[in-house]
Formats: sequence, C-alpha cells, structure tokens
Amino acid sequence: MNRILLIVFLLSAGLTGFAQVGRNVELRIIKAEDARRFDGELEALLRDKTPAVRRRAALAAGRIGDERAVDQLAALLADGDEEVSVMAAFALGEVESVKAADAVLAALKDAATPDAVRARLIEAAGKIAAANAGPPNTPRDQKVIALGDAVLDALEAEAAKGKDQSIKIVRLGLTAALRARAEGSDTVTSLFLTNLNPDIRADAGNTLTRLRAKNSNPALRAMLMNDDNPIARANAARALGAAEDKDAVNILIVAAVEDDDSRVRASAIRSLAALRDPYAVERLLDHGEKLFSKYTTAGRGGRAGGKAVPISNPPEKNELLEIAAALGRLVPKTNDSRTIRFLTALGEADRYSSPETEIAFARISPKKYTEYLTAKKAAFKNTPGAASAALQGIREMANLGGSEEEAELKRNAIDQLTRGLQRYDAGQVSPTAETVPEVLRTVAAFKPDGIDETLRRYLLDKDVFIRATAADLIGDRPANRQNFEALRSAFTRSLLTDKMENDAQLGILAAMFGLDRKGSVSTLLIALNAPDYLVRKSAFEKLGHKELKDVPEAAAGVANARKEHRGQVRPYSASSGTKLGQMLNSDGDYRRALSRRNGTVKAVFTTQKGIFTIDLLPEEAPLTVDNFVKLAKAGYFNGLSVHRVVPNFVMQDGDPRGDGNGGPGWSIRCEVNMVPYERGAVGMALSGKDTGGSQWFVTHSPQPHLDGGYTVFGKVNGTGMKVVDKIVRGDKIISVRIVGR
Repeated sequence: MNRILLIVFLLSAGLTGFAQVGRNVELRIIKAEDARRFDGELEALLRDKTPAVRRRAALAAGRIGDERAVDQLAALLADGDEEVSVMAAFALGEVESVKAADAVLAALKDAATPDAVRARLIEAAGKIAAANAGPPNTPRDQKVIALGDAVLDALEAEAAKGKDQSIKIVRLGLTAALRARAEGSDTVTSLFLTNLNPDIRADAGNTLTRLRAKNSNPALRAMLMNDDNPIARANAARALGAAEDKDAVNILIVAAVEDDDSRVRASAIRSLAALRDPYAVERLLDHGEKLFSKYTTAGRGGRAGGKAVPISNPPEKNELLEIAAALGRLVPKTNDSRTIRFLTALGEADRYSSPETEIAFARISPKKYTEYLTAKKAAFKNTPGAASAALQGIREMANLGGSEEEAELKRNAIDQLTRGLQRYDAGQVSPTAETVPEVLRTVAAFKPDGIDETLRRYLLDKDVFIRATAADLIGDRPANRQNFEALRSAFTRSLLTDKMENDAQLGILAAMFGLDRKGSVSTLLIALNAPDYLVRKSAFEKLGHKELKDVPEAAAGVANARKEHRGQVRPYSASSGTKLGQMLNSDGDYRRALSRRNGTVKAVFTTQKGIFTIDLLPEEAPLTVDNFVKLAKAGYFNGLSVHRVVPNFVMQDGDPRGDGNGGPGWSIRCEVNMVPYERGAVGMALSGKDTGGSQWFVTHSPQPHLDGGYTVFGKVNGTGMKVVDKIVRGDKIISVRIVGR
C-alpha cells in the first residue's frame, strides 16, 4: 500500500477509540450489546487475533453483564496487549459477579500486573464487593471481604510510595473503598487528606462522607479552612456534616456564608442542617436575607427597548433553597418569627413552587403554616408545581406529636386531603402530572384508618403514575391478602394497557415480591412473557432469589424462559403495541451511530440563562448519542423545564412531565464507559440499569461514585459550565440545535 492510500485508509477508519475494529465487526458487537446477548459470536471475538477487537468485545461483555463471560475476561487480564487487559478488568467490574473474585485477587497479587491494569482491577474489586455485599447487618461472603481488603492493601501501598504513587490507582481505589466498605476503610482513606494532588484530597473527602467516617475530623476542618481547591473544601464540609462533628459548627458557618465558591457554601449549609445546632440560624438568616435582596433585584431584570425585562428564577434561588431547607431542621416547632418572615417572603417571590420552603415552614410552625396555606389557597391552585410543594409541606404534619393542638392540625390535614381525593374521584378536578401521586403519598404518611382500601382503589386508576404510586405505598404496608390480590389483578391489567410507561408494572412486581415472595411466583412467571425486556429482567431477578430455590415451578419457569432467550432484548414488534424494552434500531441506525467520531457532533442549548454547548461523545456511547440527537432534532427538548437542580451535584432535564417520571415512550440500554464524572460530564439519568430514555444531567463538580454506573455521553466545557451553574429548577430549555452529523 503506498503512503497516500495508507493515509486515506487511516483517516477513513478514524484514529481514536476503537478505530482498528472493522465497521462490520463493530456492527456485530453493537447489535449484541443492544440485545444484551452474550453467545458464541462474542466469545469468538474475545479470542480475535486483533487486540482492538478483543478490547471492544471485552467492553461489550461488561456492558451485557452476563457472568458466563467471566472466565474469558479473566484470561484477558494476562493478554499481551495492555489495553485489552485494562478493558477486561473494567468489564469484570461491570459484570459484578463474585465468580470473578479469584481472578481479580490473583492479578492484584501479581507484581507483574501493570499499574494501568491494577487500577481497573481495584475499581472492579469495589464494584463486585458492593454488588454482592448482601443486606445490611448480615454476614459477608469471604470473597467479598477479601476484595475489600485488597482495595485497602493497594491504597496503603500507594500511600507508602509518596510522590511516586499512581494517581489513577489512588483515585479509583478511593472510590472502590466507599463501594466495598471494608473494615478500616476510614483509616486508610484518611491517609490521603493531605495529599499534594487536590483531586485526591477531594476524592478522600468524598469517600469519608459516604462512609460517614468520624476518625478524620481535625484534618477535615483544616482542609475546609485552608485548602485552595474548592472541591476539596466542599467535600471536607460534606464529610464534617456526615461525621456529625459538633466542633465544626463555627468553621462551617464561616464557609456557608463567606466562601467564594457556591459549591462550598451549599455543602456547608447542608452540613449545618445535619448538625442541627440552632447557633447557626442567625448567620444563615443574615446571609439569606442578603441573598434574597439580590434575588428580588435580579428578578426585576434590566431594560431592553425601553421596557423592563424580568429575569425568571435568578441564580441566587439555588442557595436560598438550601438555606430554607437547613432552617427547617435547625429550629423545628419554635415559631421563630424571623425565620417565618424569611420563608414567607421567599415562598411568595418563588410563587410557592419550591418544596424546600414549604417543608421548612411546616416544620418550624405547623399552625402558622396551616394558616398560610388557607390564606394562599388561590395562589397555590394557579401556580404550576405549587400544589405538589404544598403537599410535601403538609406531609410534615404526619410527624407531629400528641398534644391536642397538634392532633387537631393532623385531623384537619387528613380531612382536606380526603376531600381532595373525593373531588378527583368525582371528576370535579383533573389530575396534574404530580398532584394525585403526592396526595396519595401524603395521605399514606398519616396512616389513617382505611388507607389500604384507598390505595387499592387507586390501583384501578387510568393514570399509570398514580397506579405506580399506589403500588409503592401498598408495598410499604403490612402484608394482607386483600392488598396482595389487588396487586396481582392490577399487574394483569397493566400488562394489557400500559404501552408508553412500565412504571406501574415494575412497581407492582416490587410490591408483590416484598409482601410475599413465594406468593408472587405465579405473577412473576407471567411477567417472564412480557414484551418489555425490563419487566422480564425484573422477574428473572426476583425468581432467582435464594428464598425461591425450593419452589420447583420458579426454577422450571426460569429455565424455560432462558431456553427461549427471554433474557435478551427482542427486535421491535408492532404487534406488541409498545416500544418499551425492545430493540428499535435498524442496521441503518447502527451504521449512522457508528459513523460519528468524537468532536464531530455537538448540541447547542439556548436557555433562559444563556447558551452552552455539549460536545457529544459518540465513540464512547454511540447509541446514546444517536438517541439524544434524534430527540433533539425532533424538538423534544425545546420548551422543557429543568425539573431538578442540586447545587454542587447536578442539573437534570429531559422530562416532558416535569416531575422526574417522564420519558419518550421507549428505553435505551446503558453504554457505560471509562469517561469519569468530572465537572461538566453529561450522563443519562436512570431508575435502574438500561432504563435511560430522554432524561440527562450535567455534573457541577466531580462525582466519582457515578463512574461506571451511568453512561457518560458528552461534556460541557468551562465556559458553558458558567451558564449551567446559573440554571435553577424551573428554568426553560428554549431550544436545542445539533451541529454536525
């Protein structure tokens, strides 16, 4: 081949990602992934002579998650190509089978294992240990214990190396430690709080937070006061709250009101709420009132064309809601007048749409909150989201004590809620996306007489999310035959009627299984025939429970369903009447998705707070990107409200309902990859593996505990993140424009 032809060949193949994998081979692999199918075809590709093919096949095996791949993946840990071994280690973590423990432990003990492979083996050890830990307070499998100990051994070894340590091993090891939760994890993690690398210090703080460790408080206080990295300071603040460090109140107050970085302030405010020391109230209110002045001034906006232009949802709202939530925990049942004035003003300025304000008000003064609800009744009715927020405030009254005044408040609340349901039953009011499910949750919190009958009635509702809510709540009730039979009947109806959402089917199965495992077998066997892969998958998992090992029909039903390949995703069939849990892509769709290369396609978002761009990553997640591009080009995201913002965590969008439950009417599989959740990472929101659809999120700061669990399919650059940081719950996505193929 002459030089020109060689250059043309390389350019046409691409030079990144899985460039050496032929297009037809990549097509075969992506179709196997889409079907969640591990068979002889993929087994052969794991033995292919081309390293890039073995590497790509290993990733597919991990994504599919079939433990039959464990032996071949374990063999690839000693592959002659280091990149293949790295991917094999990552894939073993994704499969999450304890059958891989011996191979992982052996490779970690082998001094010849390269650091790049060792890092992913440590990550895998954490994932496998977490997936097989069993219920809390139950004995752990010895292999699970060994995996956790191996993680700590690796971290201690790196700590002893000083400046020569592997940053990759340490960072993946710290996340593995929070997953494995081996004894002594807090002590080993604390070794890295003074590391010279700010990312490592931040990760150590994150791990200690999630371990709720109490052994490192002095070092964490020093980090919060002195560290020049805002993520390290924010994570130190979080860890101090999780540790319930009462001695940290003063420095947390300073961080909450004076730190230059809003992420640090948000974390410190939450930790003050966790500590519940009323000493913080005055400074928080001082800070809150100053912010509120900026909020109301910003809300008036500026002028354009000689006219006033209001700013909807000024960015100060994010921090104000954190303060409101904290105040509700700091001064409950005190009737504190200054706090009530602050919450009342914030609620009015926010048009009563934020549950944080309502919950805090109800906690601080249940009686005054009841009066407030009565006075603002018309406003609550006419504002989107206000009814749901108020219901969450009312729910707090279920926790009131036994005084006569509190008992009367509870009786009045139940009376009003019951009347609301009666009006809905009579067709006098139409349900919103959120209201009736919230009413049901609130009624159930009070545990009134007849609650089981009420919930059973709503298992018959035409709205799938009302039925799903009723099922979830019945699952939390004491088991009785009437509830169980109502769930059984509701599942049969749901299979016939629910074509756009599977929430009710999955919720009913979970409730039945929780109430009576053996009694649920016959319904689970029916579920194995559902057209939706996710419903079948739920049934497979439940039928495999150890308590059902002595139920012959369960084992026989699973074996028969496996023979018929019901554990795989089937091609779309119009006769099923649904697109849920089926393979919707044609060969043309796969080829289009695979033709894209990183950097060739972007999504430009115009929002109420400005414009930001997502650089999509089609080589890492081709089908996820293709689904996103398809939705964006159809105008799906245009005009949607951002339904979730958690400062110093994520902003989330893509739900047409606005309550976190909506989707496009189909689901896509996960394409988990090794791209880390650093600041600006764009991921798919899930309610379980392979449940993505249209909801996506952007991380405000690094979130290593999400790595390897949620598909990363894009990145927002630093300039764009300045816009994302300003976005508040309720802001509109005006339009999304796709640039590139």
